Amino acid sequence: MKAVVFHDVGDICLEDVPEPPIEQPVDAVVRITASAICGTDLHMIRGTLPGMKPGTILGHEGVGVVEEVGKGVRNFRPGDRVVVPSTIACGWCSYCRAGYTAQCDVANPNGPQAGTAFYGGPALSGPFMGMQAEYVRVPYAAHNLVRIPHDVTDEQALLCSDIFPTGYFGAENAEIRPGDTVAVFGCGPVGQFAIMSAFMQGAHRVLAVDCLPDRLEMVRSLGGECIDFAVEDPVSVIRQLTGGIGADRVIDAVGVDAVAPPGQDFSDEVRQVAPHIHPVGDNWHPGNGPFQALDWAVDAVAKAGTLSIIGVYPATARVFPIGKAMHKNLCLKMGNCNHRTYIPDLLDAIQTGRIDPSHILAQVQPLTSALEAYQAFDKREPGWLKVELLPKAA
Repeated sequence: MKAVVFHDVGDICLEDVPEPPIEQPVDAVVRITASAICGTDLHMIRGTLPGMKPGTILGHEGVGVVEEVGKGVRNFRPGDRVVVPSTIACGWCSYCRAGYTAQCDVANPNGPQAGTAFYGGPALSGPFMGMQAEYVRVPYAAHNLVRIPHDVTDEQALLCSDIFPTGYFGAENAEIRPGDTVAVFGCGPVGQFAIMSAFMQGAHRVLAVDCLPDRLEMVRSLGGECIDFAVEDPVSVIRQLTGGIGADRVIDAVGVDAVAPPGQDFSDEVRQVAPHIHPVGDNWHPGNGPFQALDWAVDAVAKAGTLSIIGVYPATARVFPIGKAMHKNLCLKMGNCNHRTYIPDLLDAIQTGRIDPSHILAQVQPLTSALEAYQAFDKREPGWLKVELLPKAA
């Protein structure tokens, strides 16, 4: 089968690899009908999320059709349309039973303290082969597959694999109450879903910070208020728009991608965070270091407000303005999304017409064009907000 394979920082290839087999009785094999490129994939390619094992298939977002199930899978059968949550959980440990599926004690073969298991990630996450391929092996399939309602499209369901639940999780962690003003830093795909989710959860206003015109235009279409950090100081604008108070809730949907631009050397601080960092394409905020969004977020939130962090930071990150946060009495909530917990409700919201997330998919490309799609996505070219990849068989 064809798959997008990681070889080294800045080096990925589309190549032929063996189709995955059933390895355990609780496994299923899913024929992928659609996958996607995520900003998190860029972390691995750039080296800002180090530890990738050469030969790992990339991609943690996918929908498809069940091809084969192990003897221990009793709730699915070949032919079922399914969405695959991007993080992997066993379904029976105490964390899974409490809904904290991203913190499953069982799924990660590196042990319960290794962190979240997910597809297409570094060695510490499994590794598990990803979904930018024609087939994927799904472990603990009885729990890690969600049936797609017949009147929900593949495009809609694909966005429930990762970015819609992640945006919703970020808004929920922000503890939004009716009437709140919410600020979202970063208007990429996850940021757009954080904006939608903030309104779904009762926000009165959403102030959105980015610098790319197509992203800011989408913010306007969602009812958000745009702040272009390339031409104005976002913290000052947020304070002006809130009578000097700041936003009640702030969501960081950027993460460590706010790094130095190509041609500019990285500081010692950045290299300590991610020693294999590799500049590829454009960046969220040139020249202000990998924690610019966090600094702005802490400054922009009101006293006694809540900061929700869903942008990805590597485990080696050690920098945070803790003094400012402490003296403002801030509540901090962060982490990897518990995807499996949120997907059923979000599919229901789509099925009932409450929301249609598919407009986020700005590009649909064949899997055979994945490398070119990665380049355009990484450069933040206009019209490349979110990329769907279709295997040849689809």
